Parts: sequence; C-alpha cells; structure tokens
Amino acid sequence: MVLIPMLDALRRSFFLAAGDRFVGFQNYLSVLRNHAFQLAAANTAKFILVCIPLLLLFSLAVSLMLASFREKRGIFKTSFFVPMAVPVASIVLLWRVIFHKNGLLNAFTALWGLVPVDWIGSKAAFGVLVFAYLWKNFGYDMVLWLSGLSAINPALYEAAQIDGAGSLQRFVRITLPNLMPTLFTITVLSLLNSFKVFREAYLIAGGYPDDSIYMLQHLFNNWYGNLDVDKMCAGAVMMAILVFILILLLQKIMNRGDRI
Repeated sequence: MVLIPMLDALRRSFFLAAGDRFVGFQNYLSVLRNHAFQLAAANTAKFILVCIPLLLLFSLAVSLMLASFREKRGIFKTSFFVPMAVPVASIVLLWRVIFHKNGLLNAFTALWGLVPVDWIGSKAAFGVLVFAYLWKNFGYDMVLWLSGLSAINPALYEAAQIDGAGSLQRFVRITLPNLMPTLFTITVLSLLNSFKVFREAYLIAGGYPDDSIYMLQHLFNNWYGNLDVDKMCAGAVMMAILVFILILLLQKIMNRGDRI
C-alpha cells in the first residue's frame, strides 16, 4: 500500500505523462525552472523556518511552567490538546468568521479607528496561517514535552540544588540534555505536520490563494487537477528526498549533542 505507489511515482517521474516516453531528468529540470514551484518552495521553506522554532520554544516554555503544577496539570493538558481533536472544516469556519474582511477581528479593530485588513486575500494571510498552525499543534507538542520532563529523575535536580546550582544551571545541565530525544521526536513530527497545513490554507482561500501562502501542496494539487502527473511525481520525489535528508541531519545533530 505504500512501497508500490512510491516506486510507481519514482518511475513516472522519468516519463512523460502523455505517451509514457522516457525523458530522464527532464521532468526534474522542468519543475526546478517552474516559477510556481519556486514560489511554492520558497513559501514552504519560509513557513517551516518561522513556525517550527516558534512552536518548539513556545510549547517548551508552557510545558516547563505546567510541570510545576502537578496537581492541576491534567486540566491544562486537556484544554490545550482540544484543537487537535477539532475537525479542520470546523476550524476553517471559525477562521473565516474571525479573519474575513467583514469578520470579527476587523469589527474589533474598527472600534479603534483602524482600517479593515483583508486577512485572507493579502500578505497578512501568511500570519493567519502561522497562527492556525501554532494553535492546532501547540497542545500536541506540549504533551510530548511534558512526557519528556516527567522521565527525568527528580534526584538529579535535588543533587544539583544541594551543590548550589541555580535554576538556569539546572535547566542547561540537566533538563536540556535529557530532553534531546524528545526534541528530535517533536522536531520531526512538527516538520511533517507543517506540510499538512495545506488543508487549512486550501479550505480558507481555495486552490489559488494569495502568493504569500501558495504552498507546495497547492502546486501538487493543481498539477493533479491538470493531469501533469510527470511534474507532480518529480516534485514529490524531490520533496521526499529533501525531508529524508533533513531528518538524517537532525538525527546527526542530536546524536552529536548527546555525545557532548
């Protein structure tokens, strides 16, 4: 169910969609020269570079605060995890009500005399998409951080405190090194989830949104609709190789950190 379609996509990336003629790397060169692919790749890279560090830092900071509230921590974990259980279609309806040009956000800002902003049809759509990604995935990452924190032996903190180590020293010397496996897992999952944000972007703004949120998934969806299977397969193969290389680099960096 997985291996055979992947091999078929790899094979199709070297053939023309019409006529099934072998063309070698011509499809890959055509994709790399495509303006829409360059725009989508740049937007996707920008989205990943902005969202993943924000998500990791924000979720870690909140999980560290919640770790001190052991008795009522379950209530917070449940409330923050709710967005993961809400269907995407329902979330999109909420975002449209809030971020539409005539929506609640512009109605609120109008009270202060501000000019209404087209949050979905302008460059501001990128900020809306970042907010939607952080809001939906924050609780999931926070629970993973809490699991990693709970696995650290409390005796390590007690011994460090007796030796005179401050809170910052305990965090740097004990918490961070022991969270490295959790950091690797959360980073990989956040990277994979960042490619799924297409659902929100597509349902909010359609297949041809503002250029600021035109992602690789938009491009693949449009190629599929136009039956450009050769370009779609070539782009998918390149994206799969890139994600695989990123995961290997992350694993190498994490392993180096463990040795240090």
